[in-house]
Amino acid sequence: MARVTRKRTLEAPVGDVWKLVADPYNLPRWWPRVSRVENVEGGGGRRTRWTKVLETAEGRGVRADFRCVSSAERERYVWEQELIGTPFERHLNGLQVEVRMRERDGGTEVSIAEEQSLKGMSKLGSPLMRRARGDVLDNALDGIERALG
Repeated sequence: MARVTRKRTLEAPVGDVWKLVADPYNLPRWWPRVSRVENVEGGGGRRTRWTKVLETAEGRGVRADFRCVSSAERERYVWEQELIGTPFERHLNGLQVEVRMRERDGGTEVSIAEEQSLKGMSKLGSPLMRRARGDVLDNALDGIERALG
């Protein structure tokens, strides 16, 4: 699995970062290209499930299902994409995102890591995907900063 990580210290209390990150309904406020979140089941913690509606460059909506696999309040929130029976299954073996946070210098150090395992011919694009995913994570950190600014 290719792992991409980005980290930044934000001028926001760790509790505020946690509230934003641990509630799937907030994803459109900070995660790139998410136009809305639907079908949230659970209270935001472990085993919570949701559907992200991602907007393509052409303006179409693409649905992707996710579930929280690990959660520690004010420390980390981890989710993975549900792939079985979806169009994403042809290209991905797995996709997991981990957001870590800790108090630092009067603010919060936020680290976002994404692990992505590609299938078949999709593996050939791995170096390009890694750079593109890094851009997405940078934009996600920008989004958190804007949402809490």
